[in-house]
Amino acid sequence: MIATEPDVDPAHRRRLLVLAVCCLSLLITVIDATAVNVALPAVQRDLNAQVSGLQWVIDGYTLAIAGFMMLAGSTADRIGRRRVFQAGLALFTVGSLLCSRAPGLSWLVAFRVVQGLGASMLNPVALSIITSTFPDARQRARAIGVWGATVGVSLTLGPVVGGLLVGSAGWRAVFWINIPVGLLALALSAVLISESKAATARRRDPVGQVLVLTVLASLIFAIIEGSHRGYGSALIVGLLVLAAIAAVALPLYERRRGQPLVDPVFFRSIPFTGAFITAITAFLALSGFLFLNTLYLQDVRGYSALEAGLLTVPMAVGTAIASTVSGRLTATHGPRPPLVAAGVLVAAGALLLTGLSPGTAQPLLLVAYLLFGCGFGLVNAPITSMAVAGMPPAQAGVSAAITTTARQIGNSLGVAVLGSIVTAHARGPLHQGFTSASHLAWWILAGCGALIAALGILTTTARATAGAARIAARFPAPRSVVDAGLVDAGLVDTGLGQAGENEVHGLPRGVVRRIQP
Repeated sequence: MIATEPDVDPAHRRRLLVLAVCCLSLLITVIDATAVNVALPAVQRDLNAQVSGLQWVIDGYTLAIAGFMMLAGSTADRIGRRRVFQAGLALFTVGSLLCSRAPGLSWLVAFRVVQGLGASMLNPVALSIITSTFPDARQRARAIGVWGATVGVSLTLGPVVGGLLVGSAGWRAVFWINIPVGLLALALSAVLISESKAATARRRDPVGQVLVLTVLASLIFAIIEGSHRGYGSALIVGLLVLAAIAAVALPLYERRRGQPLVDPVFFRSIPFTGAFITAITAFLALSGFLFLNTLYLQDVRGYSALEAGLLTVPMAVGTAIASTVSGRLTATHGPRPPLVAAGVLVAAGALLLTGLSPGTAQPLLLVAYLLFGCGFGLVNAPITSMAVAGMPPAQAGVSAAITTTARQIGNSLGVAVLGSIVTAHARGPLHQGFTSASHLAWWILAGCGALIAALGILTTTARATAGAARIAARFPAPRSVVDAGLVDAGLVDTGLGQAGENEVHGLPRGVVRRIQP
């Protein structure tokens, strides 16, 4: 008999299974975020929570991710990616179980922080595992494309799954779904994923880590709690002063280190600073939009959790489709066109809601959701492109990791700022005064869209690009992109971006050409 080649190479089949495990970790973290938003009104009723309590349910999770994501990535490079990935899965799964059993609001917030700590170890580390598992550049690009597409699927499923679970079994069921998926991913990772480390891991920076956490935690606490404690109270003023001191101390300390957690030199690059601010602004708009819209649809309009989830599907579909278009548009025309279009669409979607009332027509809501979703979907690829434009390969991964952290900072700020605005302006019960109190918040979201469009123009000029090249010249150039660990450093957006087949190492070809020395 003549031996025949199998249809699928066993090694390639194993790589595909590794990709599936990594996508599972992304699936549960994204679905969790959107499903919990849908569950907030049920949490409010069951645990007798104020709006500030609901803000902490969301921000406890996103703050933990923002504060520890870069630490998790560098730790994985140092002690082993599979080890940290498995620890993240275990912590996220345990956190989900604890959330489902939370006896009160304070416990739920604490357990959400546990979930966030686990999530901070998953997405950036999973992406590093993917890039080390697929050595071929074309296969790697396709794998990252599947990774990005998983986000679109998760966004679409999240509100619907959350609505079904809340409607049939209560808000605690939103966390139950994470447990079997997390356990399955944990078991498969032990069998399929090989251990890997970076050739040269970054040094620990505990002081920088503490300063970052101090800035974020103090600021978010002051914003949320100030709405009912009073922004002139001693506690709130003290926290704001503490956040300001830590924000000043952070760059002063970091610029003295050889391998800082956050290199202040990056912010002298106009494209990088633009990417950082754009990331915060875009995700502030998204998280604020989801938070306000959930309360409006269920508390004001009286829709069930499932109905509210179904109504937001146009936004999720728009995001998924626009993400694909954005990757290709950025690769061929640079970041300016998608950023300007993103800003215009986000502003248009928010402007339609500035006159929101309890009887606003449903078709107008759906159009606003679609416009906002398309705008948000366009923004991620150009953020990553601007973050690495002009940067040498050795620093490109770190710069993109910082902007990924900025996305989580924006998530936290959106819920904190816009939720506090509604709380401060509401008169009487929230369901009665919400719409008029939210008008200022929708105008702020429209302003976020205008800022994104303006940054897309101002930070992509020839002068800005030339300035970025001068900053890049300060860093030593490595022998090659691969030696620099460009992808393994977590370059590709692990939020809502999507890479296409025309990308190399997860970057648009035009970007790779610009950053090569």
